[in-house]
Amino acid sequence: MKKRNIFFALVLSLVVLVVGCNDQAATTSETDSLAGTYVGRSWRGQTDGVDEFDADKTDRYVETILTLDDDGIILDAQMRFFRKIDGYWARRDDDSADIWVDFDVDPTMSRFNDAGEYELGNSMFTVSTTDMMSLYAVAVDEDTGDVAALLVDPWYRFVHELRLGPDFDFENATVGEDLNYGSGNFFATKRAARTNEIDWEGDYGNNTIFDFSQWNYVMTRRGVFEGMDGDTSVKDFLVAMGVEFVNGQPQAMDVAYGYHSAGGWSGNMAAIEDFLIGQDATELTNLYDVDSVLAGQTKPISAAINEDNIFGLDVESGASRNIQDGFDTVGGATVRVSREATAYQRALQAAGILDEDEVIVTDRI
Repeated sequence: MKKRNIFFALVLSLVVLVVGCNDQAATTSETDSLAGTYVGRSWRGQTDGVDEFDADKTDRYVETILTLDDDGIILDAQMRFFRKIDGYWARRDDDSADIWVDFDVDPTMSRFNDAGEYELGNSMFTVSTTDMMSLYAVAVDEDTGDVAALLVDPWYRFVHELRLGPDFDFENATVGEDLNYGSGNFFATKRAARTNEIDWEGDYGNNTIFDFSQWNYVMTRRGVFEGMDGDTSVKDFLVAMGVEFVNGQPQAMDVAYGYHSAGGWSGNMAAIEDFLIGQDATELTNLYDVDSVLAGQTKPISAAINEDNIFGLDVESGASRNIQDGFDTVGGATVRVSREATAYQRALQAAGILDEDEVIVTDRI
């Protein structure tokens, strides 16, 4: 079984579609030319007996569309993540959202009750979007002057909220002192993903959303919160999200939203696309180095690839600084690049660069 080693730091920072969903073979004028547009997909179920892509037999897939020149240089790359929601296909990397805030609700912290049961908190926000990774939103009530903000953290994927009245000392209060989990001003209200049960005040009372996990510093490495830390004023924190202040007071505004870090799923996919353009597809035959060691592991990725060329099915796999520079540049989560790599390799297979038995598939979609 061949596995090609490609060493590079993929600056993954997780798109507008111009090519349809149907596979398109290359049209060439020379038999040895690689010029053309090629499509590859990686789908949920591909390691469980679903050998050919069938949109009726899966609920999510990643699609790569490559345009190559005669020599295999990548002229254009598109990477898209589809999820089936309520029977309809939607783009996970679609960064549009509808967000409403109810200022009649007081946010409360998720916590364990006296019976030891985990209860989610009360949320001020209702969000309609295909994915909330790296989402933030803010609004200022025109009647009361209250500020409401929402942020999704990159590690536990919880929705965090604040509600501050107009008498709050925005200029002198700091994120570290006044927006930590024990401050009474900042609440982990509900899950955006996963099923984690966390004692926020007990485990992270003195922490903020910027520092409760080693991975969360991606929030301040780039994007709207770049350069911030615990000493950042609450005013500057809110200004970064779009709040205007006049004489120290927040001005009324409807809900505004965006994506911190590298820009959520849309930003991550765009980063892969940007990296691929200009690469030689005959040399770059994978999106990760099979000899690299995953974060928290002692053996290389190759040890997690079984005899059927399936990655992560028999051996637990995670994110890695080595294969995607994810520790430094991930846009809201330590996303795995293995699913994107399978879609990329299948596009190379369509181009005749790889054989079917060289494609490494994954169970993580």
